[in-house]
Amino acid sequence: FSMASAESERGAPFSLDSYYVSEELGFVLPDPLENLPPYYQPWVEIALRVPELVHSHDLRSHVNKMPLLSTDFLQSHRELRLAHLVLGMVTMGYVWQEGENDTVEMLPRNLAVPYWEVSLRLGLPSILTHADAALANWRKKDPEGPHKNSNLEVLVRLPGGDSVKGFFLVTLLVELAGVSAIRSIPTVINGVRCSDSEAVTKALENIGQSIQDMNDALKLMHVYVDPSVFYGVMRIFLSGWKDNPCMPKGLVYEGVQTEPVKFSGGSAAQSSLLHCFDELLGVKHEEKSRAFLTRMRNYMPPAHRKLIEDISLQPSLRGFVQQQANQGLSKAFDDCVSKLLALRSYHINVVSRFITVPAAKARQLRKNSHESEGEMVSRAPTSLEERGTGGSGIMTFLKTVRDKTKDVLLHEASK
Repeated sequence: FSMASAESERGAPFSLDSYYVSEELGFVLPDPLENLPPYYQPWVEIALRVPELVHSHDLRSHVNKMPLLSTDFLQSHRELRLAHLVLGMVTMGYVWQEGENDTVEMLPRNLAVPYWEVSLRLGLPSILTHADAALANWRKKDPEGPHKNSNLEVLVRLPGGDSVKGFFLVTLLVELAGVSAIRSIPTVINGVRCSDSEAVTKALENIGQSIQDMNDALKLMHVYVDPSVFYGVMRIFLSGWKDNPCMPKGLVYEGVQTEPVKFSGGSAAQSSLLHCFDELLGVKHEEKSRAFLTRMRNYMPPAHRKLIEDISLQPSLRGFVQQQANQGLSKAFDDCVSKLLALRSYHINVVSRFITVPAAKARQLRKNSHESEGEMVSRAPTSLEERGTGGSGIMTFLKTVRDKTKDVLLHEASK
């Protein structure tokens, strides 16, 4: 009975090779293209002007005059990702140009058909996703420089000025902070498979540190994003047409199908990172949250979705830790869960500052009809008041998810 056959008994070691995960950047798209082939300039020109065209209420008329272009000349994965980003930004601008009052029921054929085709080729829905706006919407000002906010720029943006740029870039920095954790996941899985507690302990310490770095990156939201701009200007452009009272029917994609389709807006729940951590650590969400989170996986690139599923099929890490009864290992596991708990609690704090507080302020202002001082906030869409951009009843959802994370801690004291 040789080593080789023992290896094949267990299957090959788990690795990230087949999941389109970058060694350096994790789920972030490496080196996104900054332009499409000349044939597609009509799309790019409008996409680069979304904020000004929305502001002047001219975006819809520009889109209506756009030529219907074939998607056959888009070849590489990066070309398709840029096309998806560009068409997504134009679509969000088109749908929400007039705010919540004058939404459209149909996306015109010259936008809907190419967007649908590009989406099919990527395995993504035809709406702006986290994978577009955060993972594929960046470039370095100095190619040799670091991945720091000061050296990063977005490729396309929605209305909201510097806050929109800040929002997308901080989200990108949170993803980059999680890269080290993603790289350590195979070490954990392979360590559990061959009962190597020491390797698992080290990898878990690494993951815990990485989750803490994500939390620190998330704190930059308060530096680069103005809550009243987020709430009053940006948020509607990140909203979808599912579970959205402004668009109860959904959206018809002209030339694609006659029935309206419902897609959710971008949401932190579309980040593959947190799903990977939950599957690895064995966090079991309650039914309603789980249904929402599972649905959000359809908004991720298929290879990333597959990674999450494959992690979920591995032997239980928590079970292994309990079985080993090794103090260092148990501590590393609980520290990791505590860091994830802290990240989720901090996310609640951010959402409260960017949604709950402005929503209360807006209600107050409307009641006293003080338009001027908080004009931006009071004009914000009322129908989205307590909802996340993904369409979830946000506070209840986030608190339930956090509490279920607490359940996997091993030691009562830490709970």
